[in-house]
Amino acid sequence: MTEQKKPPYGIVAILFTGAFVTIFTQTLLNIALPSIMTDLKIEAATAQWLITGYMLVNGILIPASAYFIQRYSNRAIFILAMSLFVLGTLIAGLAPTFGVLLAARMIQASGSALMMPLLMNVILVAFPIERRGSAMGIFGLVMIVAPAIGPTLSGYIVEHYSWRVLFLVILPLALIPLALGIFKLKNLTFQNKELTLDKMSLVFSSLGFGGILYGFSAAGQNGWSDLYVLGTITIGVVSLVTFIFRQFKLKDPLLEFRIYKYPMFALSSAISIAVSISMFSGMIIMPIYVQTIKGISPVDSGLLMLPGALLMGFMSPVTGKLFDKYGAKILAISGMSIIVISTYFFSDLSTETTYLQIMAIYTIRMLGISMVMMPVMTNGLNTLPIKAYPHGTAMNNTLQQVSGAIGSALLITVMNTRTTAVAKDLAISGADPSSIMKNSMMEGINYTFFISTFIAAIALLLTFFIKKPKRPETEEEKDIVDK
Repeated sequence: MTEQKKPPYGIVAILFTGAFVTIFTQTLLNIALPSIMTDLKIEAATAQWLITGYMLVNGILIPASAYFIQRYSNRAIFILAMSLFVLGTLIAGLAPTFGVLLAARMIQASGSALMMPLLMNVILVAFPIERRGSAMGIFGLVMIVAPAIGPTLSGYIVEHYSWRVLFLVILPLALIPLALGIFKLKNLTFQNKELTLDKMSLVFSSLGFGGILYGFSAAGQNGWSDLYVLGTITIGVVSLVTFIFRQFKLKDPLLEFRIYKYPMFALSSAISIAVSISMFSGMIIMPIYVQTIKGISPVDSGLLMLPGALLMGFMSPVTGKLFDKYGAKILAISGMSIIVISTYFFSDLSTETTYLQIMAIYTIRMLGISMVMMPVMTNGLNTLPIKAYPHGTAMNNTLQQVSGAIGSALLITVMNTRTTAVAKDLAISGADPSSIMKNSMMEGINYTFFISTFIAAIALLLTFFIKKPKRPETEEEKDIVDK
């Protein structure tokens, strides 16, 4: 793979368009689930598989994306991914039963799973290191705005039309980048035709990441004592450990873990995990607070978080340009400071906290996240040699999936445990039974945000160790991933 002197903006624009449409669908069904349950006559636990199944397919395919990106052209992968996505969208819109809808949703996911790593890899190849921040900033805008507007649009459509319209609206939007890909997209990367796929690695990876993602997601609902949850997580952990050890023995590993020999990439991964967990505290716990404690409707709850998501999307290109000029360190320190302070404010919520106060703090918090996520990630990827880009992008996207699932489960567990303990204490003290539930949950939510503040503070400390990486120049440095 070689660097392009002049970035191919047209090609990258096609990829951006495809990525926006596929990422947009990730949050599209969250609000539509009740309508689907009523129409198809299914229970909530069954309907939830439309979300869980999508997540599992992503968790299984994203780690394998490094192989596909190295083995096949970006044009071939894009056309395949968009074709699968279009097919899944069409079937979903016409699905007569839940089984068909679930299968269609998983076909959709198999297409969208390859888009994020593919786009990140093309950006790294197409843009010189001094302009990469701006490009990754645009990528951040796509990654943030698309899922942010999904629930809002979904809520409007479901309120006025059938849930099937969601898919039928997306279909023509997905056909546009597919057509552009077929007729206009050119390849930017070289392929390694001799690269082999280790099938056992694919099996262990699927069991490992799939088991962990499903197990931790189910733990948030079923609890940690559930035998199915414990069994799934155990299988996932054992399979993942086996998978990792196997990669060090292979000539062509499915996922190259030696990239963690690059200190800045390892540091960026650690910070990204902490930021993801902290971010999920706002995305998951905040709706519980505003709907259960404040009595705000789901639609207004979504609107409360929309300004923060839009600001985060708007700021991504800005922080990208600042990254190109000043590097990641000053942005990361400033952003993490904002995250720590704003998250701490959320640890002191009450029934008197106003809607506008919550919106303001949440929006400021998302500003901080926008200053950290893409700059830190780009800084880490810039450390890697060109041939390790597919593994770096696959690893980053995999960690996002896993840390999101684990972080969500842990935060919900912390909230439930604290809520139960406080409820028992209030009951023993003879508190008014009608107020016990609300007061105990309020305490559980505040305690969860306090834990999230602590996690964010650890990430803040790590940002002081960020350095502007130098691209590997010696043959010894270039060959680290081969040893």
